Amino acid sequence: MASIKDIGVAAAINILSAVIFLVAFAILRLQPFNDRVYFPKWYLKGLRSSPSRAGSFAKKFVNLDYKSYLRFLNWMPEALRMPEPELIDHAGLDSAVYLRIYLLGLKIFVPITILAWVILIPVNLTNSTLELAKVTYSDIDKLSISNVPLGSYRFWAHILMAYMFTFWTCYVLRKEYDIVASMRLHFLATERSRPDQFTVLVRNIPPDPDESVSELVEHFFLVNHPDHYLTHQVVYNANKLAKLVEEKKSKQNWLDYYQLKYSRNQSQRPLMKTGFLGLCGDKVDAIDFQTSEIERLSKEIAAERERITIDPKSSIVPAAFVSFTTRWGAAVCAQTQQTRNPTAWLTDWAPEPRDIYWQNLAVPYVQLTIKRLIIAVAFFFLTFFFMIPIAFVQSLANITGLEKALPFLKFIIEKPFIKSFIEGFLPGIALKLFLIFLPTILMLMSKFEGLVSISALERRSASRYHLFNFVNVFLGSVIAGAAFEQLKTFIKQSANEIPKTIGVAIPMKATFFITYIMVDGWAGIAGEILRLKPLIIYHLKNSFLVKTEKDREEAMDPGSLGFNTGEPQIQLYFLLGLVYAVVTPLLLPFILIFFGLAYVVFRHQIINVYNQEYESAAAFWPDVHGRVIAALVISQLLLMGLLTTKEAAQSTPFLIALPVLTIWFHMFCKGRYEPAFTRYPLQEAMMKDTLERAREPNINLKGCLQNAYIHPDFKGGDDDDDEDEEISEKLEQESVLVPTKRQSRKNTPLPSKIRGNSSPSLPDVFQEHSLP
Repeated sequence: MASIKDIGVAAAINILSAVIFLVAFAILRLQPFNDRVYFPKWYLKGLRSSPSRAGSFAKKFVNLDYKSYLRFLNWMPEALRMPEPELIDHAGLDSAVYLRIYLLGLKIFVPITILAWVILIPVNLTNSTLELAKVTYSDIDKLSISNVPLGSYRFWAHILMAYMFTFWTCYVLRKEYDIVASMRLHFLATERSRPDQFTVLVRNIPPDPDESVSELVEHFFLVNHPDHYLTHQVVYNANKLAKLVEEKKSKQNWLDYYQLKYSRNQSQRPLMKTGFLGLCGDKVDAIDFQTSEIERLSKEIAAERERITIDPKSSIVPAAFVSFTTRWGAAVCAQTQQTRNPTAWLTDWAPEPRDIYWQNLAVPYVQLTIKRLIIAVAFFFLTFFFMIPIAFVQSLANITGLEKALPFLKFIIEKPFIKSFIEGFLPGIALKLFLIFLPTILMLMSKFEGLVSISALERRSASRYHLFNFVNVFLGSVIAGAAFEQLKTFIKQSANEIPKTIGVAIPMKATFFITYIMVDGWAGIAGEILRLKPLIIYHLKNSFLVKTEKDREEAMDPGSLGFNTGEPQIQLYFLLGLVYAVVTPLLLPFILIFFGLAYVVFRHQIINVYNQEYESAAAFWPDVHGRVIAALVISQLLLMGLLTTKEAAQSTPFLIALPVLTIWFHMFCKGRYEPAFTRYPLQEAMMKDTLERAREPNINLKGCLQNAYIHPDFKGGDDDDDEDEEISEKLEQESVLVPTKRQSRKNTPLPSKIRGNSSPSLPDVFQEHSLP
């Protein structure tokens, strides 16, 4: 059982680690040769040039200006100085709203912390229940609800605080939901035109023996959306081509490395082994081998591209990107059922081109349900078997409890400092290490499931990560920890007494979560800004692979926010804060430090480092809101269960109304605000179309849209531009109006008012269909 001294040792270690990371970052960011590591976003925007180009040789690598070292902490106020509208313009709405999650934590927990420390800690401390009970406890537990006597009238203070905390949390959530919804609608109304605003993804197109997929799509939308249909692009199964292109890029990187190595030492040609990972096989000339491999792959890529263009029927999947002349037309199509069969011609808003996960577009729609079932079963077993390392972590956190049942372990922790280190620091770092590979596993699960956009993949992975954290990190730690702490009591007492023992022991797990918050939320966040891994990788690439300025830009790894890992971490702190606000208020200041430090750090990273892969206009906020509500309900149910074990029969029933009111509040917010994140109002679409027509009357919309959703491996690289332009033209021919064998074609408007031999401009479209 970790004591105040153990917590102090853990705090000292983590504070020291955080300070070291922050100071190291403040110094490393000032060095010219690290400029691309700590400010890559500005380089990608073309607003910053390398400081190592001019000056003496020493100045190219080391900052010799001593005055800059006196201002080494200036990055903190600089990170807070940029106003939110400018931040949205600079980094996008997703990044700005993501930062608001940290502000939401501060808005909720600052008043809660003040109230809990002023009212609840004195109520808990002025008792002697734990001293008289035969259970394992520490001085920290005297500050928790465990120290209140059974059946005491003091529990009314905890119930009153639970109501106040719930009402305050709901008030802040509603205000924030309203603000974010308004920000989203304003962003959509004012952002520049993008292909996804006019485009719908159509899936599960039924087969037709008389028409190709392209002909079928054109016929269907000319009949059912004659006034707004513009063009379409069928989806090709180019997964094999993508693998070949990726393999060629890898071989090219190795060729660049060996050529650079040879240019530095021309006395000997570089050699390599052709076997597994270069560890076995025949030794060959590395440059000649990689060159021959690239030539082979180039031929295979050309053959695969030719196969797709010559025989598209074998490569086309029953899906297409359909573009419309107006946002209004796209909104109507995306948000309505197209046929009487609800499983055919399924439409949804197309992701923006950089957000598409192209590999999953080739997954047949009928397989998605099967894949989801497989992943649900796999996730269940992953969650279940992960209880084993969780139990191991809890055994580290409860050495004292194990000693009572297993005395032969005493010699391991005889020295006070070792005991403090094991109980105060080791459990948190052990749990952190066990969770390292979990996000990668969950992302692979989401990809297998068949989601078609990177943003959807990250949101699904975040949802599973959050559930995993709740079941394993929270419930698993509480249940396993309680069992270890009271192991001897568990063994000797009757079965009907075990729930009461757990009820007393649950608040005692606050010490473990405090150590975890310090490791993950303090030192971990400080380590994030240091960017040690990207720093090392950049300098390795810069030393062995970089030959040109373009190579140097590609060596930068700005990364992104990583919603699938960052948001579940934040939600775990919301859960811990809301659960322990009434039970053990001592934990709250540690959470406040996390939210404050993380806000400053990630604001700096968003401004200077991260380069988002996509822009979803804060589509993730309903998930954030829903998980905070879930944490609030869980905290209320756990408090009800805890008070039941404390024999507070008269006061406990007053808590029943809390989860009911909270769920009602969630349903209200879901109906009032969530539609802004799932649907695009037709009124907003019409206003946007009208304004754009007035401002840009000569825009060639078809020219902008017809190539927007072509697979990126058909758009080509530096050496294949001519070939790729030819292939793109062949792919576009799939969308040309062709005669059809279908009898129903007689009802199709001919010729189309929109389609034709020439690409109409936007004014031509609106002359035919003037808007009121």
